[in-house]
Amino acid sequence: MQHSWIDKFKGLSRLPDTVRADLISGSQIVNVPAGTQIFAPGQTADNLLLLLEGTVRVQQKSETGREVFLYRVHAGESCVLTTACMLAFEDYSADGIAETDVSAVAIPRQTFDDLVAKSPVFREFVFSAYSRRITDLFTLIDDIVFKRMDVRLASRLLELAGVGETVHATHAVLGTELGTAREVISRTLAEFQRRGWVEQSRGEVCLTDREGLERLARSATPEV
Repeated sequence: MQHSWIDKFKGLSRLPDTVRADLISGSQIVNVPAGTQIFAPGQTADNLLLLLEGTVRVQQKSETGREVFLYRVHAGESCVLTTACMLAFEDYSADGIAETDVSAVAIPRQTFDDLVAKSPVFREFVFSAYSRRITDLFTLIDDIVFKRMDVRLASRLLELAGVGETVHATHAVLGTELGTAREVISRTLAEFQRRGWVEQSRGEVCLTDREGLERLARSATPEV
């Protein structure tokens, strides 16, 4: 069978040709520009999105109005919140925002339900992704409750920088990433800068000493 987007998703590569054909004919590729709100609290989950390119940030707003980052969906992944809402026939309880231009496969509910019911391989793909993300969310809860903020910020800066040296994010955005106030981020970054680990400019944090940040991130000492 001709190569298709299905082969970009490891868990779907074992689909029989007939099921592949059903999945391709029953779905469509959509393109979304950066900054688009893909879903919002109260909306119905009508399509499972499988990301081909780009990233989607999923975050939730507390009753006090503070935004808390939950997870990112990267190319080759699906959104666990969408999966949960489709399985439980519930509305979204969080926001999904395209951080970059996004290309994705939209699998409508009818196709999703049919394939979950008849294809063990597709069903395994859905629930394996769901299980992995639930584990990630428990790790997030553990981090918020037990890890010091400086340790968490060091880890997140390294993650966001990737192989580069610059993080393009304001203090407010970093606060959302870590579920804390902008002022806490500002104080912590000021201390990092004093230690020579970072340099700050408007909307950017430059990592000047990755080794220092990595040592702190590895320490992961619980706060007492």
